Amino acid sequence: MRLFKTVAGLQTYLKSQQALKTTGLVPTMGALHAGHASLIRQAVDETDTVVVSIFVNPLQFAPSEDLQRYPRPLAQDCQLCEQLGVEVVFAPTAEEMGILPESDAASCLMTQVIPPPLMSDRLCGEFRLGHFRGVATIVSKLFNVVKPHLAYFGEKDAQQLAIIRRVVADLNLPVQIKSCPTLREASGLAYSSRNQYLSPTERSQALALCRSLRQAQQAFKQGQRNAQQLLDLVRRELAQTPEVKLQYVELVDPDTLVALETVEEAGLLAIAAYVGSIRLIDNVILRQRQPIIAIDGPAGAGKSTVTRRVASTLNLLYVDTGAMYRAIAWLVWQAQIPVTDEAAIAELVSQATLEYILTPNTLLARLKINGKDVTEAIRTPEVTALVSAVSAQVVVRQKLVQYQHQLGKKGAIVIEGRDIGTNVFPDAELKIFLTASVQERAKRRWQEFQAQGNTDIFLEQLEKEIQQRDDFDSNRSLAPLRKAVDAITINTDGLSIEEVTDKIVQLYQQTVDRQRFMTDDQ
Repeated sequence: MRLFKTVAGLQTYLKSQQALKTTGLVPTMGALHAGHASLIRQAVDETDTVVVSIFVNPLQFAPSEDLQRYPRPLAQDCQLCEQLGVEVVFAPTAEEMGILPESDAASCLMTQVIPPPLMSDRLCGEFRLGHFRGVATIVSKLFNVVKPHLAYFGEKDAQQLAIIRRVVADLNLPVQIKSCPTLREASGLAYSSRNQYLSPTERSQALALCRSLRQAQQAFKQGQRNAQQLLDLVRRELAQTPEVKLQYVELVDPDTLVALETVEEAGLLAIAAYVGSIRLIDNVILRQRQPIIAIDGPAGAGKSTVTRRVASTLNLLYVDTGAMYRAIAWLVWQAQIPVTDEAAIAELVSQATLEYILTPNTLLARLKINGKDVTEAIRTPEVTALVSAVSAQVVVRQKLVQYQHQLGKKGAIVIEGRDIGTNVFPDAELKIFLTASVQERAKRRWQEFQAQGNTDIFLEQLEKEIQQRDDFDSNRSLAPLRKAVDAITINTDGLSIEEVTDKIVQLYQQTVDRQRFMTDDQ
């Protein structure tokens, strides 16, 4: 592991690593705990090299806050990073980041990034003036210094996450923001660097935060959608522990942070309170969504066939991502744009509208692009010849992932691909990694060719091609094949389609039952 304290050293090192496909950034203020470790592990799993920044940012501390008291165990943090497989730690001084000694957000001379006040001046921002300006400024600088493909943030800091996403979108920064679930201690207390300052008694009192959120979550799962009713539940539960001094509790849209009166699709229930002298935050997402099944795996593992059968058995919507990419390829073919003209394709795709329409009483969906039904047209040889090259383009993928997110808002879908569980629906309730040995997949493909009368294809040739395809898919810079950390692996060697389908159906039923039990138990 390398430790850099200067921008010049870090950038020179990263520039020298030309063979690297993807870089992941985990921005932290140090004092790393299990919550940070979960972010780092995910970054290590999903990217080729990971940079962990450790910088206690003066710009996000008000004059009355605990900047000097904030823990700085750099040696201990570096040791943990090395154990987790981090390649680079970036630990600059304030001066190296362009901040003069004793500067705060108001007096700092460096150029600053100002998020929308409607997002940054509410919730924590109402009590920590200038905080999110300081966060947005330094995180944006880190993005420019490191130039990561992906950056990882915890969902515990939900307001920060929403603001960073807005900054990235508004400034067209070329980085994908990955959110990671809040990690909790066995007691339910959310991990925080400030937890170490709690006495045993205060630690027990702090559990009122997560208890109150769970009360509201239970009511939501039982059908309560009125924001005021849910907020009153939280306040009543907190009142049972008078030592906890509530600063705010609000129910807002998770993306815009606008206050909600009722929860239509999703709501962020956020809380801040003092336990003794320690300020703690916590939150929970209240989401009205049926479970999503995300199925990933290498080519030839039987994903498409299994996904269709699972959808049919469970009466869920089968989302055919392959058909969507074919629709874009059809559009490119119709426009007679050379596949090498990525700029023209990006211009075309960015203005396109896509509709995925489920036909009643059937799993077959109709596809429309720019209002034209192309369900049959996308299966032509001309489209087939283009689809691989078109789908490899960044803008095409971004467009379709965004559309797939829209389709999945209410859940009740089954969707398959290479990175559905890691990228498209990382919060899917059930993630399956469907795989099989190279030999098994080659044998299946060989048998298909034999059945079609193609007897001049050899098994050894197919094994070599499949291994090459695996290597390519796993190392591509765009949508690489990855197994999600929490995905369940099913090796289909020796299993029939029916047996694999039954396994996934059983896992789905267990997931639904577990959610129902958690609601009842809470």
